[in-house]
Amino acid sequence: MSPDEIMRRIDVQLSHVWVVRTFLKHSEEAEEDDELLEIVRELYDYCLAVGPAWNAQDAEEYLKVASKKLSKARAATEHFAEILPQVSAHTNFKMALASLRGALEEVARLLEMTKSESRMTNQ
Repeated sequence: MSPDEIMRRIDVQLSHVWVVRTFLKHSEEAEEDDELLEIVRELYDYCLAVGPAWNAQDAEEYLKVASKKLSKARAATEHFAEILPQVSAHTNFKMALASLRGALEEVARLLEMTKSESRMTNQ
């Protein structure tokens, strides 16, 4: 798979992250929970960070930034998992967590493909 194809597939996954971020941001629970708002900010930062490379259609830069920033987005997601019982027991929040985890796992898998392909090319 080419870097451009991987970039496009990652961007689809980030659309899921964006929708979850928006759901969390506009929830009543976020109005009263600074920790939840910090998670929203981290997810926003991740999506925003790749924006300039996406706009320029620069797959190399996009993948570099997506890789560099992934750990923070994953940490925010796991923090969300930790605080979820205190935030809400509603299915919407549980599904938001499942969506975030799934999207970021796929992003990580796609980024790993770029590393594997790079190692094969350099041999």
